[in-house]
Amino acid sequence: MMKRRTLAALAAFGAFTLGTLSPQAMAQAPGKTLRMVAHADLKIIDPTFTTAYISRNFGYMVYDTLFSQDASGKPQPQMVEKYSQSDDHKQWTFTLRPGLKFSDDSAVTSADAIASLQRWTSRDSFGRAMVAGGVEWKAVDPRTFTMTLAQPFSMVLDALAKPSGYPAFVLPERLAKLPTTSPINESLGSGPFIFKRDEWVPGNKAVFVRNPQYVPRTEAPSGLAGSKASKFDRVEWLYLPDSNSSVAALQRGEVDYIESVPPDYIAPLRANKDIKVGSGGSFQAFLVLNHLHPPFNNIKARQAFQAAVNQEKFLAAMGYPPDMRMAYCHTFFICGSPNDTAAGSQAWAKPDLAKAKALLAESGYKGEKVVILVPTDITYHNGSALMAAQTLRSIGMNVDTQSMDWASVTARRAKKEAPSAGGWNVYVTVAGEFDANSPVTNAYLSPACGNSLPGWPCDKQLDELRTAWLQSANATERKQRLDAFQARAFEAVPYINAGQYSMAYAARTNIKGLDKLWGGMPLVWMLDK
Repeated sequence: MMKRRTLAALAAFGAFTLGTLSPQAMAQAPGKTLRMVAHADLKIIDPTFTTAYISRNFGYMVYDTLFSQDASGKPQPQMVEKYSQSDDHKQWTFTLRPGLKFSDDSAVTSADAIASLQRWTSRDSFGRAMVAGGVEWKAVDPRTFTMTLAQPFSMVLDALAKPSGYPAFVLPERLAKLPTTSPINESLGSGPFIFKRDEWVPGNKAVFVRNPQYVPRTEAPSGLAGSKASKFDRVEWLYLPDSNSSVAALQRGEVDYIESVPPDYIAPLRANKDIKVGSGGSFQAFLVLNHLHPPFNNIKARQAFQAAVNQEKFLAAMGYPPDMRMAYCHTFFICGSPNDTAAGSQAWAKPDLAKAKALLAESGYKGEKVVILVPTDITYHNGSALMAAQTLRSIGMNVDTQSMDWASVTARRAKKEAPSAGGWNVYVTVAGEFDANSPVTNAYLSPACGNSLPGWPCDKQLDELRTAWLQSANATERKQRLDAFQARAFEAVPYINAGQYSMAYAARTNIKGLDKLWGGMPLVWMLDK
């Protein structure tokens, strides 16, 4: 399979002809320009409305945050100059750095920060936990505000520095107070770039220019913390959904950087001396099970599937080379992350088909069809879904693979109907490290019973253990409660971890600073040309 994929990719390079990008698209603006192939088309420019990674990345170009994680994962002040907390940990005081301005030259004030935090707490999992703790905000002066909690909450800085999902971006007060039921269509931030809406062509291109009002920190950039002063005057995000086109454009020097390279193209690009291929950020492959309908409404059937999964085979089927994948990752929370734990994993560390068949028999499985949604247009999802089908057949399940494009998968996974009536049993997806690495940031471990998440997992013990983890008084207690939470997750199986791998990016060798990229994000202020 891998040989066929590589040969096909090489053949595509040879067959590709010049002229993919029009002369107009190739036109360079004055100053230094970075031309990047984005991983997706920019459709929503409100990062407070959606968790889509392309909108999150847009947020970091245009906006700034009060705190940010550095490269070691520690929260660091970003827009905040200084902060303090009371002895009982219930009141915090924050003072903004002097001179902060939005790109329209208006000052950033504590009122802007408070309105933005109120918007954030209405949507984010950490934010909702703070609301449950009785959070209140109050402006002291234009640069200083307080946060008061009815109950101590030990993860305030972790929450405010959350890098993904819903980062706590600071918007002007008038925008932050708009209804959260629809996305904001205006962008006005204090971050390193200004979005050129007049040059935005959805389905083709998004353009950013340096923000002359941006006030960087004096510290060197580290992760998402420190200075974000860019070496580039202009950044162009190009959307080229055809991988042959994007790779050929990179080879010819028409673009500088591809944010996410499909696995099939990694080996051919590595053979090109003018191209640098690197790995950026850890990702986890998810096998999502429908908990509403047989057979996976039964915990024993979910455990049977889990017992049969061979992570290395899944990642090989997705197309990632050995140096970009792990043979086995023992945690739901990303191996190598601060929340890395092996608790509860020992019984599931090695694939065991005999154990899987025994558990399936205990579940009372009666040969019902298991409908697996198989994406046709994303190669790594396709490989993962087909391996899921093979795994389930190996333990005696009656599998029905139904092929469709990814957009159709995302629409169908929301249906609660029985699989025989247009519903589903299994679909596959992936999550970056920041959206998997804790009980409240992991998409399939954070929802409580009664959630609207496709798959609709529900386990009362996990709900209680998650709340206990959030209410931990110190790091030692939090670690103990994290271990208890994961041990229960391996028993309840809200979803199955199909393995951990690294995303691949590719860039021309004249692009510098690639070694500073972090978390699988296109942090363009780290780069130079």
